[in-house]
Amino acid sequence: MEPRVDFISLGVRDVDASRRFYVDGLGWPVHAEYPGDVLFLQVNHGLMLSLWNVEQMQGEAAVDPPTGVPCITLSHNVSGPEEVDRMMSEAQAAGAVVVAPPKSQPWDGYTGYFADPDGFRWEIAYNPTWTVDDGGKVTV
Repeated sequence: MEPRVDFISLGVRDVDASRRFYVDGLGWPVHAEYPGDVLFLQVNHGLMLSLWNVEQMQGEAAVDPPTGVPCITLSHNVSGPEEVDRMMSEAQAAGAVVVAPPKSQPWDGYTGYFADPDGFRWEIAYNPTWTVDDGGKVTV
C-alpha cells in the first residue's frame, strides 16, 4: 500500500457550528458542502478535511457511539472498487481488523474501513468524483 493520506475526516456533533468555526472564524474556504451532513475544506496539496455529522460517520465507519473519544478517520483514495478490495485484503493480511467490509455507498462511492492496532479507522475509498489536478486542487 502506498503511504498516503487524502482525507482527514472529523466526526463533529454540529456541522453548522464547525462551519462557523473553520469557515467564518478561521476563514478556511469551502470546497463543497452538504448542509447538516458534511463540509469539505481543501487544506493542502491534494488533502481534504471533512467535517462530518458524527452519527453518519460512525455508522459508515463502524464506530460505537462516542465514549468521549472523537471519531476520526484517515482516508486513502484509490482509482476503483477492485483497488479498494485489494488494499483492504493487504491491510488485513498485515494485521488490520476489517471493521466495515467494502461496499457501495449511497453517494456512489465504494469504501471499506479497517482499524489499526490502536483502533484508528482507515478508510480505503473509491470516489468517482475525486480528482487532484497538477496544482494540487481537489475536485470532489
